[in-house]
Amino acid sequence: MSTIPQIIKDSRASMEKSLDGSKRELSSIRTGKASTSLLDTVRVEAYGQSMLLNQVASVSAPEPRLLTVTPWDKGQVQAIEKALRESDLGLNPQTQSGVIRVPLPMLNEERRRELVKVVHKLAEEARIGIRHARTEGRDRLKKLDRTSEDDVKHAEKDLQKMHDDFISKIDELLKAKEAEIMEV
Repeated sequence: MSTIPQIIKDSRASMEKSLDGSKRELSSIRTGKASTSLLDTVRVEAYGQSMLLNQVASVSAPEPRLLTVTPWDKGQVQAIEKALRESDLGLNPQTQSGVIRVPLPMLNEERRRELVKVVHKLAEEARIGIRHARTEGRDRLKKLDRTSEDDVKHAEKDLQKMHDDFISKIDELLKAKEAEIMEV
């Protein structure tokens, strides 16, 4: 049996999940500065399965334009280097005594514009997730039995306000990331 507070709570959780996913995705998009989160989405074929890079190595950013990847198992160096090369991040890793150095090339204008498009697409996916959570919450509110129409209307208003807040958070994230990418 659902209640209005439970529906609102579920919708908020769903919207937060979309926002968090978006934050994670956006942080993995490369800008001019080296960030360890850039490699968060890279998957490595290790021990017979596909694993996230941060599960098989440590990543650090010793310089603004350089990342270093230190595999915990030296036998994984080739697999990690291959995964970095084949990722869609446009990286060219070089191995030096068991440590993989990943220099970050300067972004040209065209690449910056492509990244902005990718960022817009990710933000739109998050907005869709938030809208979906609102719609689902609204549908559940309409199916409630023994609840006054006024209570349902108030709950729908709360749901809409929550939706608007989350959408504006996504827009702020998008603006900040776009500025970061276009900064030369």
